[in-house]
Amino acid sequence: MTATENRVGAANSVVPLFPRLAFPNDAKLHLLPRLFDGDWVWQESQSHFTDMDKAPCQIRVRQFSHNPGKSAVVSYVADWAPDQYLASEFFSFRLEAGRAPAITRYPCDGFLPGLEKAASPDSALTLLNEYVFAFPRRKIRVDLVRYRPGSRAVLRHRSGKIKLYVRVMRPSALPHLLNAAELVGHSEFAVPRIVGSWKEGGVVWLSEIPGQNVRKLMRRAKPPEPDAILDGLEGLWNAPCHSDSRAFNLRGAYNRAKRTFRHALRERDEARLVLDSVIRALDPFVRSWQPSAIAHNDLYDDQMLALPDGRVAIVDFEEAGPGDPLLDVGNFLAHLKWTSNIGRTPKHDVSGAYYHRLRTAALARLKWNEHELNLREAVCLFRITTNTIRRPAQDWHERTLSSLNLVLDCLR
Repeated sequence: MTATENRVGAANSVVPLFPRLAFPNDAKLHLLPRLFDGDWVWQESQSHFTDMDKAPCQIRVRQFSHNPGKSAVVSYVADWAPDQYLASEFFSFRLEAGRAPAITRYPCDGFLPGLEKAASPDSALTLLNEYVFAFPRRKIRVDLVRYRPGSRAVLRHRSGKIKLYVRVMRPSALPHLLNAAELVGHSEFAVPRIVGSWKEGGVVWLSEIPGQNVRKLMRRAKPPEPDAILDGLEGLWNAPCHSDSRAFNLRGAYNRAKRTFRHALRERDEARLVLDSVIRALDPFVRSWQPSAIAHNDLYDDQMLALPDGRVAIVDFEEAGPGDPLLDVGNFLAHLKWTSNIGRTPKHDVSGAYYHRLRTAALARLKWNEHELNLREAVCLFRITTNTIRRPAQDWHERTLSSLNLVLDCLR
């Protein structure tokens, strides 16, 4: 099926899929176009889940992850008409070269063995009593905060004044999270306390920290002072390194993004030329980069809370380990630049102004070479640009081109 045929099929679907999308075909994943055909997606889902007997009014694409020639995962939300009184369903399709499509439905996820129990109120209560503390209540509420099929999920367990966040991951990733928690404990950031873990299920319970999300404060023009963030980071950068700490894999992350762009943009001449210019500039830096200190390795505003006493809390720290202080600040700057130039933000959002405040404060305080910071900001923005494909909208190509041009601006 060609990209044009895929667009026409989507336009005439009985079960419409939004946004209507078309990406270049993948010769080793011949069913890839079907993942953007609402009727096919629904019919295949029904054949696996017999209780899903009523067709939804629409299916929405949540995320698209593509490793060209090897695998692709698309996750969806199925919405029913209001008068049907049915909750939205989350499900996903996974394609791997040489294998039949694998279909999963939240909360069943073969890669996350603890998710189904952690997501059900009854079994979650049993888990709390076994792995956290003797829970004094008979009922809890479970809310889904975030879910990436096959990779991770964040839930919230609530009962009265007791509120815990639950991170669900592949069991092999749990030891690294526990080690990362120890590392960020050396920082000046407030950090959630780990109150329990279930090793075999890949589940960790963390205390809730009362504070305001920094990204939301950015939209209301009330972000924390840059020095509060830099204070927290300097303590982390000086933390001792353990021999079992996992180093940040910048080269792997960069190469994954490069493969994604080369496939998605291969029929887009203008974008491909910009991409080639970016790659020529970034390849030498990435090849030579080495970790230099303990770092957060994925720092940005949506992972932080501002506390009433002026401190900042870090609520997502699983990537902490050997990394690069300049890359931490570069990543934060890249997210601010993305938000202010590419993201769809409220008119009062101060991400653009805060970008300049944070950058100026970091360079003045830490005496870094500006060109070195520019390189790190550029490589982080390059990786963030994959959001236009991973969370696609109708104008994904235009937004990708605009963001790649921003990467070039960082390098000039």
